[in-house]
Amino acid sequence: MDITTAYDLWLENASDDADLINELNSIREDQKEIYERFYTELKFGTAGLRGIIGAGTNRMNIYTVRRATQGLANFLNKKYDSPSVAISHDSRIKADLFAREAACVLAANGVKAYISKELQPTPVVSFAVRELKTQAGIMVTASHNPAKYNGYKCYGNDGCQMTDVNANAVFEEIEKVNYFGEDIKLVDFEKALESGMIEWIADDLYEKYLENVQKQSVNPGVCKDSGLKVVYTPLNGAGNKLVREILKRNGVEDVIIVPEQEMPDGNFTTCPYPNPEIKEALALGLELCEKEKPDLLLATDPDSDRVGIAVKTDEGYRLMSGNETGIMLMNYILSSRKANGTLPEDPVAVKTIVTSKLVERVCEKYGCELKNVLTGFKYIGEQILLLEQKNQEDRYVFGFEESYGYLAGSYVRDKDAVVASMLICEMAAYYRTQGKTLNEVMNELYDEFGYYYNKTEAFEFEGSEGMQKMADIMSALRDSHPTELAGFKVINVSDYLNSYSKDLVSGEQKVIELPKSNVLSYSLEGGGAAIVRPSGTEPKIKVYITAVGTSEDNAKSIAADMIDSVTKTLGI
Repeated sequence: MDITTAYDLWLENASDDADLINELNSIREDQKEIYERFYTELKFGTAGLRGIIGAGTNRMNIYTVRRATQGLANFLNKKYDSPSVAISHDSRIKADLFAREAACVLAANGVKAYISKELQPTPVVSFAVRELKTQAGIMVTASHNPAKYNGYKCYGNDGCQMTDVNANAVFEEIEKVNYFGEDIKLVDFEKALESGMIEWIADDLYEKYLENVQKQSVNPGVCKDSGLKVVYTPLNGAGNKLVREILKRNGVEDVIIVPEQEMPDGNFTTCPYPNPEIKEALALGLELCEKEKPDLLLATDPDSDRVGIAVKTDEGYRLMSGNETGIMLMNYILSSRKANGTLPEDPVAVKTIVTSKLVERVCEKYGCELKNVLTGFKYIGEQILLLEQKNQEDRYVFGFEESYGYLAGSYVRDKDAVVASMLICEMAAYYRTQGKTLNEVMNELYDEFGYYYNKTEAFEFEGSEGMQKMADIMSALRDSHPTELAGFKVINVSDYLNSYSKDLVSGEQKVIELPKSNVLSYSLEGGGAAIVRPSGTEPKIKVYITAVGTSEDNAKSIAADMIDSVTKTLGI
């Protein structure tokens, strides 16, 4: 179907949403805007759908949501008898509408929908899938994207984000469905509630979730009377109620909320890019910190699966990277659980391959097995599932990725800012009783293990030949790997596409038992590393650098030299 025909079809049929008709009429004479909305369709992958809210096949709207849900329903009905799905949403524009539309399509197809009455953090959906024993889960969210975006994230029956195999199977079903007409079944929401095909998720599920979160406390009671003071911002998202409740239950009594960012607001007017990884999103929180002088600033993203922090120093407030927070949490959990006798006999931790290698040193110190997985928290969840299948899930102690995602415990299979917020505050309270700030704790870890500095660089290859240029670079690297970077000898090469890791000192080669991925990793003498990973969707190669030095300045200098060396190696 050509773009003009598609536009006319939508103009004629998209009458269930007045906003869409108004938008379509407003661009009637603008071929560029019509093209942007109809030149392609939103693709359904392991992260589900994600796109700009608006009219057209390349936008998030009730019709793209209905179509995706019809495809999901067809997939579930072919695979299961009497399937069911858990659904929730965050604070984004039209998120509640999209969640209800999904429930109506599922119910019309004989798939029972359990839906939350109000916005909830993403990890609650992962928990609900397992608690309610549903065959899938839907979370309407665009994570930390700007306000104009929304998305539709799917979970499998294990509570993990849907795997490549199942996501591809759902996508095949979606492609068979027309946007309008009889292909999509729909039922009235209130009638489906009366019939029992749609059911509100009961409050006791959230209570069970919080009980499981609180069980991950390492030093129960340490927060009470610790004097810990926290400034918290949910960035106008879904973390407001549950994060505050779990902090209260764990004894954190002095919590000050950033008032402008307290209540749900999908427009994110005070932080246009609501990502706790970037300083601009925390600007109001940092301003409040200068007034209130808390021990730390805590910020969760709109769907409350990521958390960022800033900690008090003599000079002000230091933003901790995702790596630094994860390293401190790993050290806190392992050291405390070893001291109080709750560390399992053969503990297991998990991190992604692009996450700091300093974690390896911490795990070695406490005899904890560390598993490295591909980028994406679903792979961390998969490792928990593998342990569960052996009745060994209690061995799992902690997992995280450098992009501010953390999880302690096996009650969910996705990153969880609620439990991470609880543990971060508990960790701060624990060290506060010893007269230490988190800034001092991080510096002590650097003093003990060396200063590990992580830097990510992206190299773009523009034009129609960009993707081919990237393929040529990766092929050349595989044919002839570098022997040194910035004067540091390469001692190991790992090729995740060809599934091998080779020790260049001993010559020993091992099989990498992970899904194939176009990634090359180089380990260096002295603990440094470089990972090269091309994007599969745009002409860009990302390089993840780990530099190890004696100080921050020294490590940053080494990192700069490594980036120059990698640039020459890539021929850029």
